[in-house]
Amino acid sequence: MASTLFRNKMLLKQLSPFNLLKRHGYIVLVPEIGEDLPEKNPLVQQNGLPEFNSLTIENCMAAIGKYAFDLEMGVQNIEEIVRCNLVKDVFENVLNPLENAGSPLDATWGLSKTLYLGNSTIMPTKSYLAIHDRARKSRATKFNNTLIYETVQSDNNSNRTGEQIRLLQKFKLEGKLNGLDLKDGNRARFNDLLSQLHVEKGKFKAAIEMATKAFSHRINEASVVKDFPTDLLRAMASDPSNHLKAPWNATLQPNVYLPFMENCSLRDLRWNIWLAMVGRGATFGNQNSCTSRHLEEIRYLRREQAKLLGYDSFADMSMETKMASGVDDVRNLLETLLEAARPAQETELTSLHEFALQYGFKDSKIELWDVPYWRRRQQNELFHYRENDYVHYFPLPTVLDGLFALCKNLFNIDIQQRKDVSTWAKDVKFYDIYEHDSTEPIGGFYLDPYIRSVQKMHIPYHNGWMVGIQSRSKITNMKPLAALVLNFPPPQGDKPSLLTFKDVTLLFHKFGQTLQHLLTQATYSDVAGLSNIEWDVVEVSGYTLAHFLYNKSTIDMISGHCDNGDKLPVEMFDALTSFRKHTAGLDLCRELYLSALDLELHSNKEFWVDVVKSLWPRFRCFPLHKFDSHPCSFTQIFVEEWGAAYYSHVWARMIAADLYSAFHEASDNDQLVDVGKRFRDTFLALGGSCHPSEVFRQFRGRDPSPKALLSSLGLNKKKNT
Repeated sequence: MASTLFRNKMLLKQLSPFNLLKRHGYIVLVPEIGEDLPEKNPLVQQNGLPEFNSLTIENCMAAIGKYAFDLEMGVQNIEEIVRCNLVKDVFENVLNPLENAGSPLDATWGLSKTLYLGNSTIMPTKSYLAIHDRARKSRATKFNNTLIYETVQSDNNSNRTGEQIRLLQKFKLEGKLNGLDLKDGNRARFNDLLSQLHVEKGKFKAAIEMATKAFSHRINEASVVKDFPTDLLRAMASDPSNHLKAPWNATLQPNVYLPFMENCSLRDLRWNIWLAMVGRGATFGNQNSCTSRHLEEIRYLRREQAKLLGYDSFADMSMETKMASGVDDVRNLLETLLEAARPAQETELTSLHEFALQYGFKDSKIELWDVPYWRRRQQNELFHYRENDYVHYFPLPTVLDGLFALCKNLFNIDIQQRKDVSTWAKDVKFYDIYEHDSTEPIGGFYLDPYIRSVQKMHIPYHNGWMVGIQSRSKITNMKPLAALVLNFPPPQGDKPSLLTFKDVTLLFHKFGQTLQHLLTQATYSDVAGLSNIEWDVVEVSGYTLAHFLYNKSTIDMISGHCDNGDKLPVEMFDALTSFRKHTAGLDLCRELYLSALDLELHSNKEFWVDVVKSLWPRFRCFPLHKFDSHPCSFTQIFVEEWGAAYYSHVWARMIAADLYSAFHEASDNDQLVDVGKRFRDTFLALGGSCHPSEVFRQFRGRDPSPKALLSSLGLNKKKNT
């Protein structure tokens, strides 16, 4: 205790307000460090893994405080070395020490996020947000430091490895985008712009949340909801414990809106709710929830931000952190895909209208608020596809065994459960990953598969996360550690957890990302695994692994009826592949439109209404409704991280389809294994240590093509149905 008090006094002396004001401008509150660190803190690695059973909010906060302080002190020490001209080598004297100082903070931050998603009793939202904010600000100090930035820029060693060059480029780009090249008044103006952006984003978000919560349509007639699925009725019921009893409320919440549109047979009701959805933030609605002014202010501030940094537009600035070489590269992809998708959209809507007419539809054309309902009915009629028919074929243990076997065959790894491991809940399991015939694991991951209504984070239509708890670092001798936090249905009695095909797809997607985190071969954590990967290819490994689900041999590996072990029948597999392609042109055109809208809003100064009017007819086959104000609720690009980056969804799918086509082209298992090794040696091993364009060329031997994506969607030729 005495030594702790002495240490805290020394820390207070080091944190003299005069020194802070003069040299750094950030403050560390010493009491958050705690008195039982580091020896007694269970977040510190013990026998290779954390002791989750002993975690408390207090020691999580204490650990973040300590490691954030350590990193900030490390940055100060490096500043002194730079000032004294003692930097002999930028890696030996700057980047390696930063790696040592920052890795414990990153790992503790990852553990805290895992607990937040997996057990809110241990890590409530308020506590995690405090941890997140503290860690984020501390981590930013190494990328927002002028002396470190100038030192990295001055490195002229021509013998750097590719990974070292990539790490140097990361520090240079982070510094540039943080405004470290700006002088005096421009720097102050830049920081003011960022502060104003933060405020405007907050106002936009609050207004849309208000508009979303404000709408509710009360339904008292049981006949209206008689064909609704049980989950939807529970979400709509005033009394969820008695979901068959009126009244029910149709809302704009994600777990209600789309299922309602798919199942409601009354066109007037669908139109009413659709109009409320696309009218959020509109000028004709409640002025307290109007976002048009905030939308334009965000665009203006982003233009000014980009201009100060030397870019023609915010979209051009955004391309600095993307695989796409520039805005024109993205536009070319969108146009190429549109050439195939637009004719398919027209054919699909004609087919959908003809189908609807057979079943009582009276209007001369299908409108946007009609599509979800009639599409679902057409899918049922054409493919007899009903999601609940599939769950019996996908017990979670069988799916996991098949997934692990597939990874063993493709990537030459063994995945083995390690028991008696401390976890945050009794049904969480831990797995080690081994190189084949090796006794020392190269990494590991926690699997938290089941929904827990009281303890666990659950966002409707967002059923899973992959958390990179700890990144690989040769400098600090740290092995990669990850967590898969999912919300699958728990076992019922002697029945295992049964997954829908959507659940299986999510599992494969998240596991693809997990493999990229765990199988990395990078030296530095800042470029290992998913770190430093360009925004438009972050999802590529996940999409690539999910493509295997449309291969019958993979389905045979992961399926087994819960009663008799039978594999998924061929006709049900064929229905899956046909279902995937149904109205693919319509769906792709929507994504292409939103991608183009995002790019144009961040490339020019036209009023948003004029941008919409210009783009809409090129991408959509529907007339633009006079009250449709969808950009006013486009939170992904104005509040979240997708500004001038929404196209990344389509881009990543294009890259993944092209990658998977190499596996598809393999004529036998030996060739398949060779392709798997090449994929592991490139996309899984290199991660963010190499530019994705080069990684792709190493794997495919050429630049990417959209042909495979179009083929997978059945759009490589004009669709007739």
